[in-house]
Amino acid sequence: MSDTFDLRPTPILPDWPAPESVGAFVTTRETGPSQGPFAAFNPGENLGDNPAHVALCRRQLEKEVGDGRPLLWLDQVHGARVQQGYSDTRPEADAAVAMNRDYACVVLTADCLPVFLCDRRGERVAVAHAGWRGLAGGVIEAAVGAMGRPPEALMAWLGPAISNAQFEVGPEVQQAFVGVHPEAEAAFDPSPYRLGHYMGDLYKLARMRLERLGVAHISGGHFCTACEPRFYSYRRDNGKTGRMASVIWLR
Repeated sequence: MSDTFDLRPTPILPDWPAPESVGAFVTTRETGPSQGPFAAFNPGENLGDNPAHVALCRRQLEKEVGDGRPLLWLDQVHGARVQQGYSDTRPEADAAVAMNRDYACVVLTADCLPVFLCDRRGERVAVAHAGWRGLAGGVIEAAVGAMGRPPEALMAWLGPAISNAQFEVGPEVQQAFVGVHPEAEAAFDPSPYRLGHYMGDLYKLARMRLERLGVAHISGGHFCTACEPRFYSYRRDNGKTGRMASVIWLR
């Protein structure tokens, strides 16, 4: 199998007014070597995909970032820990910050929300893996705090995630948010499918938390991974699927 294939037509570029020194993209599943339920561009390890295909996708991501810099891969656990500084041992964390050009930050998702952050001077970047557990646990707050800049000096872009039309949750999920911030009730509509359940809006929950912190410039949030076939979706595909990579770095 060839060690190169065309990635450039595939990624989604954030539609935010980030400085030119900030590079960022989200992969889709449209072009790549993986097959079956993992087709086609799957950089997610330990999911059942062919390890050689996954390694090829990861090498291609490094080529897309360029400069020969490594990607900082995380052991994601739906928590709120933020990794600061490069490590090749897959630190347990769900967000990463870069304040130099030594590495690129990356998180993997397949319905969870990737939250991109940068400062207006283009000197610091971060990305967070924000599913409902991470959001409730404070991963956005932790990532914003790790940036070391006033929140009003930051901007955010909300990448591809499952929409509220597809994200039915139980009452325990609703209470995890509303019990702490009553205004979060606005992010949950009664489910038309099951009594006592709700349709949760990850995008609205993320925006509310960013705004509460003082991050005023928030873009994105107009996707649905479960609706659009170009995305992997854990819920739509019953857990047998690949992952999108959300990558951010300082050029």
